[in-house]
Amino acid sequence: MTQAPNRALFTDLYELTMAASYFAAGMNDTATFELFIRELPRNRNFLVVAGLEDVLDYLESLRFEPDDLAYLQSLGTFRNDFLEWLETFHFTGDVWAMLEGEIAFAEEPLLRVTAPRIQAQLVETFLLNAVNYQTLVATKAARVAIACRGRRFVDFSPRRDHGFDAALKAARAAYIAGAAATSNVLAGKLYGIPVAGTMAHSYVMSFDSEVAAFRRFARDFPGTTLLIDTYDTIEGARHAAAVARELAAEGITVGAVRLDSGNLAQLAKDVRRVLDEEGFPEIRIFASGDLDEYRIAEILDAGAPVDAFGVGTQLGTSGDAPWLGGVYKLVEDSRGPRVKLAERKATAPGAKQVYRFAGAGGVFEFDMVALAGEQGPLEGRPLLRQVMEGGRRTLPPEPLSRIRERCLANLERIPERLKSLETVSPPYPVRHSAELERLLAETRARVAAANRPAAAHRSEAT
Repeated sequence: MTQAPNRALFTDLYELTMAASYFAAGMNDTATFELFIRELPRNRNFLVVAGLEDVLDYLESLRFEPDDLAYLQSLGTFRNDFLEWLETFHFTGDVWAMLEGEIAFAEEPLLRVTAPRIQAQLVETFLLNAVNYQTLVATKAARVAIACRGRRFVDFSPRRDHGFDAALKAARAAYIAGAAATSNVLAGKLYGIPVAGTMAHSYVMSFDSEVAAFRRFARDFPGTTLLIDTYDTIEGARHAAAVARELAAEGITVGAVRLDSGNLAQLAKDVRRVLDEEGFPEIRIFASGDLDEYRIAEILDAGAPVDAFGVGTQLGTSGDAPWLGGVYKLVEDSRGPRVKLAERKATAPGAKQVYRFAGAGGVFEFDMVALAGEQGPLEGRPLLRQVMEGGRRTLPPEPLSRIRERCLANLERIPERLKSLETVSPPYPVRHSAELERLLAETRARVAAANRPAAAHRSEAT
């Protein structure tokens, strides 16, 4: 997908002011930052990683254009020598990341950036934006797929998503995690996602009768899905059956009917009965209308004969948990490991790797976060792969179909209890290696000693 030319300015102002201060102080040594999720959102027991493709595209093409620099100069905030330095700015660092479609958990680095400090700092905002949102939607889509119990669902979210770009990214993330198609035609073109759609109530209302609308649309689009709840849903089902019978002589079929309002579980049963009585057991039932994984589970628990679902608002906005607490923190620089000690926001020092241990049938048992260089947990599968070296990709972009296959295979391997739509206890085990725990204790003690209260320093001075 073609990106907007001014992506370099897609950053929080403080990233640029910190960069300018680093520049003035001559602080552009190599630094390592890691992106991770502090806590899983409500009722989430796992995450589906997404957004890496946008990250790599951004990093490879990151430049400050002349009009970007002119705008920064107009702010009156930055010195000319810093702006002149930005003229040749580009990313030259290394990136290690979990591939899209991997399953992740809280406190695990999803992505690690090692680069000159200013480069690593400036990219924070974009990286968090790309990974947080797309991982959020992919995770929501995985939950919807679990609730559907093998039935298809379609992304119907673009008209309710929070902006043009969000709708495109939502369609891609949803497809990775199990959506069969999207209604978003541009997303279909850009990403190669199957597109699907039915009709709107306005189409039905544009004809003198429901039967006339159904007849016209079915002739134009054989095998289509007819929306039957504009007036009376049960009568709509009878009208759909009548049109299907009439057009059968022409070799035209009706593929499905769609329910978009009312008590979907009961209506699906009633509509199924009508279609069967009319001799059309092959016509499927498609349900939509403010659905999410919870409502889908309720509908299927009630024994409703729904064959597929359209999920919109709740998918693209992850309505029940609409944000993901991803952070991007300094963990190491040329002077050694770095750590944050703030209450409830502490970090672990050092560049890290995540290893996944599986049991019988490949089912995940536990993860171990270890230091990147240690040799201990080699029997586990390392999840972070080098995806960029010296500012260039190490591998070509992955086909979306391969990412989807990886995701669906991984979802088969998570413990069954993690597929619950509610929070499970205990959570999936994520452990620290002994070496990481040792470094964490040493670094905390060193940082605490260097940052003792001012009174303690005055006492030592006297």
